[in-house]
Amino acid sequence: MTSSAGTNHAPPAAAPHSSLAHELWETIRLAAPMALTQLSQIAMMSTDLAFIGRLGGEAVAAAALSGTIYFVSFTFGMGLMSAVAPLAAQAFGAAESALVRRSLGAGLWAGLLVALPIMVISLNGEVILIALGQARGVAHLAQDYLLGLAWGVAPALWFLALRSFMGAVNRPEPVLWITLAAIPVNALLVYPLLFGHWGLPRLGLTGAGLATSLVNLATFAIALWFAIRKPPFRDYHVLTRLVRIDWRLMRQLVVIGAPISLAFLLEYGLFSAASLLMGLISTTALAAHQIALQVTAILYMIPFGISMAATVRVGHAVGRNDVGGIRRAGAMAMLLGLGLAALLTLIVVVARLSIVHLFLGAGIADAETTGALAATLLLIGASFFITDALQTIVVGALRGIKDTRVPLLFAILGYWVVGFPACYLLGFHTPLSAAGIWIGLSIGTALYASLLILRFVKLSG
Repeated sequence: MTSSAGTNHAPPAAAPHSSLAHELWETIRLAAPMALTQLSQIAMMSTDLAFIGRLGGEAVAAAALSGTIYFVSFTFGMGLMSAVAPLAAQAFGAAESALVRRSLGAGLWAGLLVALPIMVISLNGEVILIALGQARGVAHLAQDYLLGLAWGVAPALWFLALRSFMGAVNRPEPVLWITLAAIPVNALLVYPLLFGHWGLPRLGLTGAGLATSLVNLATFAIALWFAIRKPPFRDYHVLTRLVRIDWRLMRQLVVIGAPISLAFLLEYGLFSAASLLMGLISTTALAAHQIALQVTAILYMIPFGISMAATVRVGHAVGRNDVGGIRRAGAMAMLLGLGLAALLTLIVVVARLSIVHLFLGAGIADAETTGALAATLLLIGASFFITDALQTIVVGALRGIKDTRVPLLFAILGYWVVGFPACYLLGFHTPLSAAGIWIGLSIGTALYASLLILRFVKLSG
């Protein structure tokens, strides 16, 4: 890579003295396509479930179980791919174009290496589910789905690495376009492969999983084409020396990314444990919890996009040794996230009854009671939505500084030392019941967010 390429795509010279308004605009410009990309991925998952639901309740249960097996293993790869963003962003901020390319190369190799054990786990999902006490029939159906999903692991991880690279060089838009285009393509593949239409064989759940894998392969291939052929990405020559593994950068990737993966698992584990606690209370409580959790998952995509933007903006400031820029980038991301979270929370609180009824299908027993409880949980979750948004964004800002190990310790403390015991005590040893579990989630998340904010203030001061 020539020095001119690095100069052309480095941050402008005025960046260290940028105004707060400029920082806010740059954060919004990065965060908007990233958040929309996440929402588009949710739309694809919802399309899959809508089609699978036509096969019956057992198929839906099997999809849920297979999704759990797949996601738990895939999460580790997601954490490693997330580490590409701070490495590449700091290199971009320092105008080190070759290091940007090498960071992506390390991510692509890491994606391949971690994809292999994830595939092994997916291809043995039935054995794992039976060992965990699941019914053989549902476990077998889940394995059918995993047989299709397994082949798309590597391209899915590579796509995440390319997404991190494109965001790090201030151009996240192609990933959004690709993901938006993938929504109808995914539907056009899932439908015939699931049900055997348009001359294609009826493959059932295996077909649905295979369709997802094909979409993963296509999105990666198109993103790679952008990275190779389109400016400014092509100036980084991303495939140069790719055959050589950069072990130094690979070690950095693991050191930064492994704690991210474990923190993801801790958070996912807490919500899984909360679901189990709800199941001990009643089926109605579990159904209401799942509805409220789905609303939370949709809301989460907005701060998650801001979090990725915070990683990039803070990383740029670190790369150019701009201490004021680090504080500014983190503060603007937090203020933006706080404002949007408050607005979305107000909308959810006011419209909670209408929102809940969107999820109440004919198959839900005691729909009126379930809906009322779900609406109550959404009301209780008002504080949780805001603290969850804050912790997500501050974690992203800390990743921009490559600080991931201490936040992992905070996740253990917030989620499991305080959060889970609070859920259990308030849910089973007070009259609050299901509402108490959500109050416990709010307490744990608030503590986690507070510790992260103090950590960022300390490191950026």
